[in-house]
Amino acid sequence: MLENVNATRMEQLQLRKRVALASRGHRLLSQKRDEISRRLVKIASTIKPLRDKVEKELLETTRRFMMARATMEPEDMRAALDVPTKKFSLVIKLVSIMSVAVPQLTKEIEGEIMCYGFATTSGELDIALRALERAFDSLIDLAEKEKQAQLLATELQTTRRRVNVLEHVVIPEIQETIKYIGSKLSDAERDNTSRLMKITDIIRG
Repeated sequence: MLENVNATRMEQLQLRKRVALASRGHRLLSQKRDEISRRLVKIASTIKPLRDKVEKELLETTRRFMMARATMEPEDMRAALDVPTKKFSLVIKLVSIMSVAVPQLTKEIEGEIMCYGFATTSGELDIALRALERAFDSLIDLAEKEKQAQLLATELQTTRRRVNVLEHVVIPEIQETIKYIGSKLSDAERDNTSRLMKITDIIRG
């Protein structure tokens, strides 16, 4: 491969520019890799507590609904929950973390979750619905953090590969080519010097 290189000073100069550019890219990508790692660790540290919180809240919600069912007539339970009057929509906004577009989730809510009469319902149903609201908020937060972590982890893997290719393949190969051209130029310079000396000897002789 090196034998096919055009061993000229112009080529050597171009390669030096390329290695300087590759080194700068390597430095910037290394900084990006380190910052993504830091952000990822920070987000990941919130996921387990959030997951534990969601599991706890869902268990509490289930327990409260079971208690509500035990204290209400089945037809009253169905009537209370039959027509939902609280509506929500999930708004997904993309924000940038180290040039990675990650979702930021927010909910928009209309109406009231408790829309039934209180004569035929128990207080346990009220508590169950409030517990469901809390669990839902935590679920949205958890989904946001997990998706952000997934996208950052993918970007981190890609950035690491680019850093490794530059560090272990691209830059060493260019430096080796520069060294090879330098050696060829030195050989050519010695040959020229030797020829000039012979010509000088011939002229003097």
